[in-house]
Amino acid sequence: MDRTTKGLLAIVACAVLWSTGGLFIKLVAWHPMVIAGSRSLVAAVFLASLRLLSGRSRKPLKAGTEAGTRAGTEKNHAAMYGAAAAYAATMLIFVAANKLTASANVILLQYSAPVYAALLGWLLVKEKPRIEHWLALAAVCFGLTLFFKDGLKGGSFLGDGLAVISGVTFGAYSVFMRMQKNGRPEDSILLAHIVTAAIGLPFALVAPPLLELKSVAAILALGIFQIGIASLFFAYGIRRVSAVQAMLTAVAEPLLNPVWVLLATGERPGAAAIAGGGVILTAVTVSSIWGVRRQRR
Repeated sequence: MDRTTKGLLAIVACAVLWSTGGLFIKLVAWHPMVIAGSRSLVAAVFLASLRLLSGRSRKPLKAGTEAGTRAGTEKNHAAMYGAAAAYAATMLIFVAANKLTASANVILLQYSAPVYAALLGWLLVKEKPRIEHWLALAAVCFGLTLFFKDGLKGGSFLGDGLAVISGVTFGAYSVFMRMQKNGRPEDSILLAHIVTAAIGLPFALVAPPLLELKSVAAILALGIFQIGIASLFFAYGIRRVSAVQAMLTAVAEPLLNPVWVLLATGERPGAAAIAGGGVILTAVTVSSIWGVRRQRR
């Protein structure tokens, strides 16, 4: 299996884990910011423990290469902090937006992220989007609109505005992570969870959480699997595929949410949702295969 295919499969695995968030969060009757902070605290402890158990510190940069220069090191540090800030902002803004507008609006607007990833990746990483990326972006935008057939409704201007911002930060996160393809993007993820926990957990003083077994188990699942292990897949994949391709592939996340709802409650998605999902999956699959073949050539 070639490098690009491994990267794409890792992003798919990440999207599958990300998509379980909705079901787990429904099991926790806590303040949203407390959920976000607690989830990130668990993820931070989990990722830090893995790093200690692996016995590996930051990989030394090779002397004599561009990455080994002082400028290269400073650029990598800037990318690390940029990715951490963008990811922490995405997680916190997503929670806030869900409180202020319809969930469908948040997902629809947040997954404008591939567009921002394409533009920022072109500007910062010098990875010019290919024709397959532009075609896939257009198809994904159409498919998402069809998937949420009623479009933007039932929300607030502030909530929808925050959702748009979360799309920008999500796209920026993928680009800053891609800038660390020769470093350790996992460091950005760990730092992002520490920041999110520090901001979210103090809300427990205002809205003390009820420590039921169901809620605690759901928080552990969210921290370890839904964003902990998922982030490791994303870090692995972003080293091997461009930021825009990673974001396009991650669009599988909102498509899988109705699948988990179907399995858990028996609620079936409508015809428009199925059609929109089909358009998106086709676009992402075709662009991925096209990109893999280009890479092989």
